[in-house]
Amino acid sequence: MAEEIHASEANQTWTLEELPPGMKPITCKWVYKVKYKSDGTIEHFKARLVVRGHHQLEGFDFIETFASVAKMSSVRTFLSVAVARGWELHQMVVNNAFLHGDLEEDVYMRVPPSFSSSNSQMVGKLRKSLYGLGSPNSLLL
Repeated sequence: MAEEIHASEANQTWTLEELPPGMKPITCKWVYKVKYKSDGTIEHFKARLVVRGHHQLEGFDFIETFASVAKMSSVRTFLSVAVARGWELHQMVVNNAFLHGDLEEDVYMRVPPSFSSSNSQMVGKLRKSLYGLGSPNSLLL
C-alpha cells in the first residue's frame, strides 16, 4: 500500500483540496492480490488503490472508457519478427501505467483508507486517472 501511495504521489495523481459546493466525491478502496511465480511459490503481494467508478452513470459521468491492451496476434507477430531478425528480447513490469492518463475534468475522491490527512474535510482532486474510473465529464451526482 505504501508503494502504491508513493507512486501516486510521485506521479501527482491527486492533490488534497476542499470539496467545492455541489460536488460529491467518489469513494475508493484497496484491492489486494497475491502474485505467484511459475512454480507456484509466492512472488510478492500487491495492493492497488481503485476508485469505485461503478457509482458513475454512463452518459452522465462519463461517455466512454478506454484501456490499451495488446492483442495476442500482435504480440505473436512482434515476437516472430524479433526471432527472425535475431533481436534480443527483454521483459519488464510497468507499474501504475494507468496513472499516466491526465484528466481534464473535475473529479474528487474521498481520501484513501489508511492515508492520513491533518484535515478530515479534505478530498483528493484527481489530476490523473485511477483504476476503476470511467472517462468522467464531471461528477455532479
